[in-house]
Amino acid sequence: MKVAPKVIFFLEGADGFGTLIADALQPNPSSTLRRLEDSFELPLERYGIKDRKACGRVVQFVDADGLLEVSLLLLQYYEPPVLACAVNEALASLTAENLSSMPTVIFPFLVSAPKLKLESRESMPVGNASVYGMQVGLENDITQALLSRTQKLPSSLQIHHEPLACILQLARVLKLPAFILIGQSGDRVSRKNSGEELEVIGEMSGILASISSLSFSRERIVWNPTKISKETEEPWRALYG
Repeated sequence: MKVAPKVIFFLEGADGFGTLIADALQPNPSSTLRRLEDSFELPLERYGIKDRKACGRVVQFVDADGLLEVSLLLLQYYEPPVLACAVNEALASLTAENLSSMPTVIFPFLVSAPKLKLESRESMPVGNASVYGMQVGLENDITQALLSRTQKLPSSLQIHHEPLACILQLARVLKLPAFILIGQSGDRVSRKNSGEELEVIGEMSGILASISSLSFSRERIVWNPTKISKETEEPWRALYG
């Protein structure tokens, strides 16, 4: 899959988080960037999965010379263990056609607070919005810019979020220059928490726009999260460490 040097990788889940940010990111009015969109299907037969494919869409922002400036990749969400296979195949497709210049991949996640656990002696850092960052692999100008805009995650953080744990492990195995962007949300059972989530999503969108020559409008962000009654167990998390 041909992509730009900067790739923002979303999982399209039921909450619509990835689609929301991807649709809010648009070319600056004064730029010559064009937004192009296409779909993709990647076979999973080498994992023994013959009846499913890794499906999604890719949004490319192309300049006047036809060069790719930034790519947004939205992969359909799958339940484990298919999730790991689909993510691995999508990431492998990025590196297969971009060997001369490995793209930097940014993975935005909105994670509920109970899924991010610390040792009793530590607490999550506090800021205007709960947006945190984690660099994976080699540092470059993109990851440095992201680190300067986010709060550092505590070293003792335990991730109890299946998709995030999966992607973190695969990015390390594939040795991708990558950055995990985490927005901490509430439990999604109150209007107050929905408002706080909207603030976090706006902050994350602004960070992504700042490193991708794009713009976003807070007015475009309409957040209607799915109500979750309780946290569910994730038995497949042990697969990813």
